[in-house]
Amino acid sequence: MEIIQTTDAFKALIENIKSETPGYKDPLAFGICRVDLGQINIEKTLQATYPLINWNENFGSAAIFIKALAEQGIEVDFTESEVVCNINAAFLKSCLNAFTPYADEAYGDAHKNIQVVSALYNQIMNSGSLEGEFKVTFIFADEALKSVEATYLKLYAMSQAKVELRSINLNGAFGALPNVAWSNGQPIELDYLREFEIELKLANEYPHIDFVDKFPRFLQHVIPADNTRILDTSKVRFGAQLAAGTTVMPGASYINFNAGTTGAVMVEGRISSSAIVGAGSDVGGGASILGVLSGTDGNPISIGKNTLLGANSTCGIPLGDGCIIDAGLAILEGTKVGIYPKELPKIQEVNKNLTMEGEIFKGKSLAGLNGLHFRQNSLTGEITASRSTREIKLNADLH
Repeated sequence: MEIIQTTDAFKALIENIKSETPGYKDPLAFGICRVDLGQINIEKTLQATYPLINWNENFGSAAIFIKALAEQGIEVDFTESEVVCNINAAFLKSCLNAFTPYADEAYGDAHKNIQVVSALYNQIMNSGSLEGEFKVTFIFADEALKSVEATYLKLYAMSQAKVELRSINLNGAFGALPNVAWSNGQPIELDYLREFEIELKLANEYPHIDFVDKFPRFLQHVIPADNTRILDTSKVRFGAQLAAGTTVMPGASYINFNAGTTGAVMVEGRISSSAIVGAGSDVGGGASILGVLSGTDGNPISIGKNTLLGANSTCGIPLGDGCIIDAGLAILEGTKVGIYPKELPKIQEVNKNLTMEGEIFKGKSLAGLNGLHFRQNSLTGEITASRSTREIKLNADLH
């Protein structure tokens, strides 16, 4: 592209690209990434790192990227759900020519795509790059995932709260991502370790393996908010979403991908995939929130605000605000729960338009209700629910 001198000329260029490119449509998401390639399969992507992702935004930058690819002889297929293309210095130079009117403003939080292009261009000019090391990824439809690059782009969107939990299609992620050994944040092919095990060990170069998984850890890719604490990197998987003020303690805590918190939460237990915990809630030590594959009949669990899951409790139903499950108690969809006649009106009062009759209820029929306190009678073993009278408040100094 020739050097664009004015903002009006830039806007006109964008309109020309969109009108003259057959089948053009704005991407749902896009971004430039650096990829880690296989040690044996050198064309295989093991991990994709994005300094910036765009989700339903910055369509002008996307148009420039698409035009720069076309100048390199790479035509984007807009009918595909995702497109991944190699980029080089010529691509970056073409983009910089188009971005010239905004170059002086590209610092801080302004024009981040220009900052990415400029920094990468300077890096390649100074240090060079491997073939296929840098790519641009476009997602045109929210469909099942096919590539490592698109999978990472969606996981970034989730962990950076560009999208709400459970709101995008992550089907295919496990099939797209390779199972690798992770050493100091770097992925290593297991086949490479097997093939060169003798040489690596005799040369004292066998890497320290932190873990083996398809997913990296959250902190390998995401900078959390200042008042968010994660005391053990292994406790949060990439693709989780942590709202500001969340504290994840070591020990029995864990947050899976496509799961997380919507406000300040104390996490000392397990938040399984697809589970969401509301602001002010406390997931006690060793407590478990079941995932869609672990006993909820495929129904994802949401926990409301200011709710307490006692130590070593198990939650298998959605809960509303201000609920308590006592320590060690399991409340599942099929659990029989007694509600005494004097408690029923109190529960109905805090759950408007609720009609309940009887004294014994299945856990599933209590799903999503506010103000429930689940207890177990230590003499009879009966599990009961009553109107919670305790206010759950997190320590403001800790969150």
